[in-house]
Amino acid sequence: MSSSENQKVLLAKIGAAHGIRGEVRVKPFGDDPLSFTDYGVLTTKDGKRLFEVEKARVQKTVVITKFKGIGDRNQAEELNGIELFIDRDQLPDPEEDEFYYSDLTGLKVLDRTGDKLGSIVAVQDFGAGDLLEIRPSRGKTFYVPFTREFVPEISLEAGVVHVDLPDDYLSEDTPDSSSDAPE
Repeated sequence: MSSSENQKVLLAKIGAAHGIRGEVRVKPFGDDPLSFTDYGVLTTKDGKRLFEVEKARVQKTVVITKFKGIGDRNQAEELNGIELFIDRDQLPDPEEDEFYYSDLTGLKVLDRTGDKLGSIVAVQDFGAGDLLEIRPSRGKTFYVPFTREFVPEISLEAGVVHVDLPDDYLSEDTPDSSSDAPE
C-alpha cells in the first residue's frame, strides 16, 4: 500500500452559519477558493460524515456554501468547526516545484551540513507567506520561511527537506543593545 493511498487531504473548514436557510461560511485552503467544490463528496477526517456542495459563492475571504440536506440555521450551526477532506488520490499530481502541504508533513529537515534539525509538523500562513513549522528532537517548534532561499531542496522520495539558514537563525540570544544605551 503506497503512502498516499487512503491519505486524507484537508480542503476546507466549515465556520459559522450564514443566514437562516442552512448556509455556512467555509474557509477554503488552496489557491482557488472554490476548488473544494470540484471534488464531489467531501468527508470528515474519519470518513464517517459526508458532505455534498449544493451551491457556493465567494464572499470576501470565505465561501458561502449550501450543503445538500442542511435546510436551516440550527443544522448549519452544528457544522461549525468541521474540517472537510478528500482522499489524496483524488488530487492531480502537483506541478514541478509545487507541493501539497500534507506531503510535507512528517518529512525530516536537514541543515546544509546534513545535521537533522527536526521534522515538519505543519505548514502555517499567518499572513506574510507560508512557513514550515519544525519540531526539533528537544525544545519548542520553530518556523522557517517556505521560500527557495530558505528551502532550496525537497525530496519527497527520500522524505527529506534541506534548509539553508543564516548562521544565527536558531540562536536564542537577543542582540545586546546595552552598548547603544545612553549612560
